[in-house]
Amino acid sequence: GERTLATSGAEVITLAPDWKARFLAIITEPSVALILMMLGVYGLFFEFSNPGWVLPGVVGGICLLVGLFALQMLPVNYAGLGLILLGITFFIAEAFVPSYGSLGVGGVIAFAIGAVMLIDTDVPGFGIPLTLIAALAIVTGGFVFVIAAVALRARRRPIVTGSEELIGSAGEMLDDAQTEGWARIHSESWRVHSALPLKRGQQVRVTGRNGLVLTVAPVNETNKGG
Repeated sequence: GERTLATSGAEVITLAPDWKARFLAIITEPSVALILMMLGVYGLFFEFSNPGWVLPGVVGGICLLVGLFALQMLPVNYAGLGLILLGITFFIAEAFVPSYGSLGVGGVIAFAIGAVMLIDTDVPGFGIPLTLIAALAIVTGGFVFVIAAVALRARRRPIVTGSEELIGSAGEMLDDAQTEGWARIHSESWRVHSALPLKRGQQVRVTGRNGLVLTVAPVNETNKGG
């Protein structure tokens, strides 16, 4: 049957959430979870692009795992999550594959579509604001293109070591030589071979290399040949 509870004058006891409950309440807010995940992507992407910094990789890994943990406690659309993870894969691949931004563009598109689809619920205000998605997509796109531009510039730098760097370099003879002698090239003493007689102090230019012996020609002769 029915029962009546006598609550008049009863003591009210307030149970405050502990630190763990408060922490979970913060990270399981959909926008916070997505931001954490993207911070993780930025950190890992920077670490892969610039190995040796360590700290961005550590912080990025922690943020990514916390963000993924928060998402598994939310009503997630797995197709949306899959698109976001695909975008992350494209971002990381951009650091290794010379796609000149193509993978980065694909990653931004996949991320934006996945973020819109991510939260699978009809509860008003529980999704991810479109303004936040647009802001993250723009920031991510800019981040990827900056890294891609730096990588492209690095690939276009002239070679500064090895035989390729020596060819065409100028030097000065250290002694008189009929066919072979010594010359100072790049502040180093090299054994050189020439088809023409050379004099001490004469300017020469490297035209080839055979092991530890450089082939040189007088500067005036190389200028005539050019």
